[in-house]
Amino acid sequence: MSTSTKKPITNGLLWIFAVGQFGWSLLSGIIATWVVHMFAGVADNDTWTNGIFKAFITDYKFLSIITIFGLIQAVGRVFDAVTDPLVASWSDRANFKGGRRIPFMRAIAIPFAACTVAVFVVPTLFGVTVNTVLMFVLMLVFYLFMTIYCTPYNALIAELGDTQEHRINVSTYISFTYIVGLSIATFLPNLASMLKGIAGSDENAIKYAVGIMCAIAAIAMLVPALFIKERSYIDSKPVKTPAFSSLTKTFKNGQFRRFVYADVIYFFAVTLFQTGLADFETKIMGIPSTSTFLLTVIMTAFSLMLYPVVNILAPKFGKKPLIVIGFFVYSAVFLITALSGQGFYWGVIVAVSAGVPMAILGILPQACVADVSELNTRETGEDRSGMFFAARTFAMKMGQALAVLIYTSITGYATASNNAPYRIAAYVATAFCLLGAILFLFYNEKQVMGKIEDLKKDE
Repeated sequence: MSTSTKKPITNGLLWIFAVGQFGWSLLSGIIATWVVHMFAGVADNDTWTNGIFKAFITDYKFLSIITIFGLIQAVGRVFDAVTDPLVASWSDRANFKGGRRIPFMRAIAIPFAACTVAVFVVPTLFGVTVNTVLMFVLMLVFYLFMTIYCTPYNALIAELGDTQEHRINVSTYISFTYIVGLSIATFLPNLASMLKGIAGSDENAIKYAVGIMCAIAAIAMLVPALFIKERSYIDSKPVKTPAFSSLTKTFKNGQFRRFVYADVIYFFAVTLFQTGLADFETKIMGIPSTSTFLLTVIMTAFSLMLYPVVNILAPKFGKKPLIVIGFFVYSAVFLITALSGQGFYWGVIVAVSAGVPMAILGILPQACVADVSELNTRETGEDRSGMFFAARTFAMKMGQALAVLIYTSITGYATASNNAPYRIAAYVATAFCLLGAILFLFYNEKQVMGKIEDLKKDE
């Protein structure tokens, strides 16, 4: 089938695609928000979810600094980062009847959700040593499954974003479903509280709640996998470049490297924020964990209100200036968190402030990657969009690994009466966000977009 006979890409199709983002972001949000909080948090009587599973996992500190649990989380993300280019190459080179991307998503959606449930169930069934080993294995499997779903999924962002308008639209839609998925993940303690009567124990209530959320996530991830006929919309041709050769070519792209430098910092900061949010709210601000969902709703609602503003301003002023502003505002959010006192209103201030960078940085960076990927395709004639998004994900996972390792190492010294380590973690994130803003100044968006327009004219 020639390109001319392909079905037109519509906003309705892009919304179907975006439902998958809700599914995997819900799973990711459950792990990122609650695993550290529940397995390594400081147990107390005021917040029943803090450290609820702590007794099941070792709290040993390697070199008296790095917690074994933090190391497990960090290694999981590094492993995930290493597998990204392998899966991306596999997807780029695939020639399945159903396309290069969709078959991966369809095959792994249910195992991915099931593994997320297992993370909260299996490491509570045995002794501390066995549980710790099982947690390590399950985290590796979780991130492997996430890579197998998300890497092909992300590649479709560039392929379905066949025009600048569609790139902005698809980035907006998946940003919306992403933030909704993360928001629903924070509802976990509330859902668990509702299930206490039938669960028999607090621990079982958590497990039931995770199971329900993961079932919803699996259904959402299957929506694009079952209802998008990839080859009807995309003229996908397998590439022949081997995995690490393709990855090397990707990082040789100067503009992409400049983008990635700042992106690593961004994901370090946002992971630290996401990992520590429940602790910041419960330990610094004295807010019950069942109220974290309300604050997330406020943050999400304010962020979504700004989406149309971002969509209007991005074409007018460019993506780069807005992204730099997003970094600076995120830095201010962390500083407010570090300086905050006790009270729900502090949580509201942080939630409203965080809505600004979440709107900007949730939409525009992915559109930048799609821009660079399109330019590369037009210059080389080889569509390696999967590898570009995998390379970005590689950088993301390295930032995440560093964030989890640093966060658990710093907060490992926190006690029920000492919240200073949480404040220190927020100060660290403040500094990194400022660094990210500076690094992104070196990305030349005008050059990338100018070259794309020039090449379009020559076609």
